[in-house]
Amino acid sequence: MKNMSKRFKFIIILAFLTTSVYSLDISDVSDVFTDLGYIGSTQNEGTTSYRSLLIPVGGRSESLGSAYTGLCDDAGYINYNAAASCILNETQASAFHNSWIADSKMDTLVYTTRIDNMGIGFQAGCLYMPFTEYNLFGERVNTSYYTETNFAANISYNFLAGYDFKGFALGATVKTVFRSVPDYTDNDTNAIQTLSGLAQSGVGIMADVGLMLQFNFLKYFASRTPNVRIGLSAQNLGAAFTGLGSSSGIKLDDPLPTYFAAGISCQFLPIITATFDIKQPVNLFHPTDYQLFSVSAGVILAFTKQFSLLAGAEIKGGNPRFSVGSELQLSNARLNFNYSLDLTSSLNPVNRISLSAKILLGDRGRAERQKLIDELYLKGLEYYANAEWEKAIEQWELVLKINKRYDPAILGIDSAKSQIDMYERVRNSMFFEE
Repeated sequence: MKNMSKRFKFIIILAFLTTSVYSLDISDVSDVFTDLGYIGSTQNEGTTSYRSLLIPVGGRSESLGSAYTGLCDDAGYINYNAAASCILNETQASAFHNSWIADSKMDTLVYTTRIDNMGIGFQAGCLYMPFTEYNLFGERVNTSYYTETNFAANISYNFLAGYDFKGFALGATVKTVFRSVPDYTDNDTNAIQTLSGLAQSGVGIMADVGLMLQFNFLKYFASRTPNVRIGLSAQNLGAAFTGLGSSSGIKLDDPLPTYFAAGISCQFLPIITATFDIKQPVNLFHPTDYQLFSVSAGVILAFTKQFSLLAGAEIKGGNPRFSVGSELQLSNARLNFNYSLDLTSSLNPVNRISLSAKILLGDRGRAERQKLIDELYLKGLEYYANAEWEKAIEQWELVLKINKRYDPAILGIDSAKSQIDMYERVRNSMFFEE
């Protein structure tokens, strides 16, 4: 009860500080970041196509300010680091909804699962916004939607994963995105011209590649999960094409929003995890046409196993974004609510809300296998302590049939064989016979 009281006081203090910071004049904060942004701004900002690929789908990753390349511990990994599907603990089916700017919205579905050290995942997402056309007299003559729809398939593998060394994960995601521009009307008759929007529509084909490392560093609490992750990724490597159905034929579209990212996450204590990312956009066809890099950081405060608070910030020139979210863990589901504040050179900030729901579909029996490994290993220790080394080796060999890289069993077998060998040498030197 005493600990609960202290925890409650901490939440109250945190809420007070958050409210106090938010009560500052928001235009002053905006002016500071805008001035900093103009120092390194370039004329190449906003020159890429398919900007929907840069919109956070919502959920945990957006709550952390998109500082997710070096964490990626849920289905949102597929938009940040292709290597992470093979190190997720559970199979997940997820739905994300992000109310973006004005009337535009982003909806995404993700399914991901892991089979031993291999992970696979699939995503379907769509950005959509109303598209209204008016004639020369200001009359509304057509109402439809502009959309950007993407599909992705991911595969990854965690190489050399064991008890001590957690392996290095490599992965790739193949993606395609289609831009649909509505058909427009004839200026004279106001009649919709069939397939007229197709010439401005387009398709992009690309791939992501990623690397993830896990290890323990300055870890002062008991847990089998590594407390440090480092991730590297290259996103949206490919090309886009437009002019479908036009008289001039298919041609290259504006460059895709390609970027390279590096990130790190560290769990300092069981209740505190911090993340940091740096991203550098690139133009694959004109590398000298560079854009500003961005930095982002986030923190997770896991007050209980069921409830966490998340906060993050991303800064790119004069366009910082601040996010705060909460996450609720149910028996087989995880819900996230996120609020984001975008500050631009305007005095009017853009407020956004995103939601996500993840259904947890189990771990394909990995927890049960680990429980069996623990039982066999401990039984082997009992035999070892009683100098029954042959029986200890038998138990630990059963462990290796389940997990061939379980280092404690490997070391135990080597030690038991050394004990048997030493016993034999002592017996032979003393001419001892049983």
